[in-house]
Amino acid sequence: MMRAKSTIHVEYEVCRAILESPEIAVVIGQVKSRLVPLDDEVAEKRFNAGTKSLSQLLQNIVDRRLHRIPKDHPDYTPKGD
Repeated sequence: MMRAKSTIHVEYEVCRAILESPEIAVVIGQVKSRLVPLDDEVAEKRFNAGTKSLSQLLQNIVDRRLHRIPKDHPDYTPKGD
């Protein structure tokens, strides 16, 4: 277990956990069932685009923090690599 060493470190770990969580997939499925009526291709296309965009946003947050997490973290990557 690694102690939270900075706010950036916490942001990195939380965003990464969200992206990797099977529980989040269940929640997204529940949201989809509320927002996308059956046989509504337009709503489904919008939902898929929105979830893809949000996933990319979270991944960008993770990527932009790799050089700012603790240097002893296994995912640490120096800036420019």
